[in-house]
Amino acid sequence: MQLIQMLLNRISDGRIVDIRIGLHWTAVAVDVGGMIRCGLASTVSNSHTHQHTEPDIPQAGLLLTLSGRELAGFAASSSNLASSIGMAAINALLPRPEPGQIRTINAEIVLAEHGNGKNVAIIGRFPFISRLRNEVKNLYILEMDPQPGEYGPEAAREILQRADVIAITAMSLINKTFDDVIRYCPADAIKVMLGPSTPLSPVMYEFGLDLLSGAIVEKVDDVLNSISQGASFKQIHMAGVRLVTMAGPGFLENKT
Repeated sequence: MQLIQMLLNRISDGRIVDIRIGLHWTAVAVDVGGMIRCGLASTVSNSHTHQHTEPDIPQAGLLLTLSGRELAGFAASSSNLASSIGMAAINALLPRPEPGQIRTINAEIVLAEHGNGKNVAIIGRFPFISRLRNEVKNLYILEMDPQPGEYGPEAAREILQRADVIAITAMSLINKTFDDVIRYCPADAIKVMLGPSTPLSPVMYEFGLDLLSGAIVEKVDDVLNSISQGASFKQIHMAGVRLVTMAGPGFLENKT
């Protein structure tokens, strides 16, 4: 993916301090110039086909010997699990947004604000969906394995063309579906990437995104411990993660 390569071009390097691959979340902690930083990504498992052909995680057991940039390169892997590690490393190594670039606000509120009275499509199953239905005109959920009331990938083009606001899970970077999704999105729709895997980088705006709703780890040790013990995102949020949103240049002037 061109997007992942551009992110890799923007990161600094650092010494890998810790890697945790939890039931739901993956975290990578790095030392960058004496400062410990931590990045998150969803833990996305591999298909059975992949597991039978090559290791899930290349160099498992030796990952701490890699440089930060080497580990971040895993994001381009065809192995979802390896890509989860790479995305967490990218999120740890990307330059931190300036305070004036971010709002401490979560994706649910962002979507309620911009989706009020509009057609909203969400790619991914998020816990706030039932609440959001009361805030928008129509809500469409797209999932790889749809449940009743949701739509599968085959309906993506049709559903996205109806939407005024489109929320894309950052897992699409890990499972390599982002390129297809963004291609179907209308140019005038508000496009949001959401989830802790979201890279908080201006690079994302170059690929048509308007808003980035992600996470900043503030209490590294507490978050690492929680992930190791199978914590859900609500639990790691409480352990020390701040939910933030960045807006692209001119977004407020160009979108209403």
